[in-house]
Amino acid sequence: MPDEKNNLYLFEAIELRAEYDARVKTLSSLLPENRETGGFLSRKEGEYDVEKPVEGFDVEGVRSEIKTLRTKRRKLNSEIQKTNFNRTVKVGENTFPLAEALEVRKQAGEDIKELARQLKDSSYTKVIYKEERDIVKKPEREFTRIEKELEERRTLFRNINRVLHAANHQYTVNFKDE
Repeated sequence: MPDEKNNLYLFEAIELRAEYDARVKTLSSLLPENRETGGFLSRKEGEYDVEKPVEGFDVEGVRSEIKTLRTKRRKLNSEIQKTNFNRTVKVGENTFPLAEALEVRKQAGEDIKELARQLKDSSYTKVIYKEERDIVKKPEREFTRIEKELEERRTLFRNINRVLHAANHQYTVNFKDE
């Protein structure tokens, strides 16, 4: 539901961009140069030597529509990027442009994966039994420290997600609904 100026909210613009991508992909698959045949094993020689478009299917019209959709997508994406750079969100004590908040969230997600791996590695000591003595190899990093860091990253990720979700419903993109 666009705002009073008929501009799309950020979440609507992102959905529309995905729709444009899907429509272009579908239409591109209909073009003769992109059509897939059944493969040489499933096709008998001369069985379908020539394919003709059905009545109502205009190949040039589809090419034109693809071009139009790609142009609209490019313009929409540009407006989304402008909004991401010009609008800010507050996460804790920090204020970020939306674009930076998206990057911080991405990095936090990667950190969570790495810290989870480190937590697993640090959860046990390795004991090597020898005849005379046991050799104990302790983890490189302390379990409780990694656990605390992991929880902090998860909290940051969750808070950024909440702020970004709110921003998607608050900020508009200078693009009119179709």
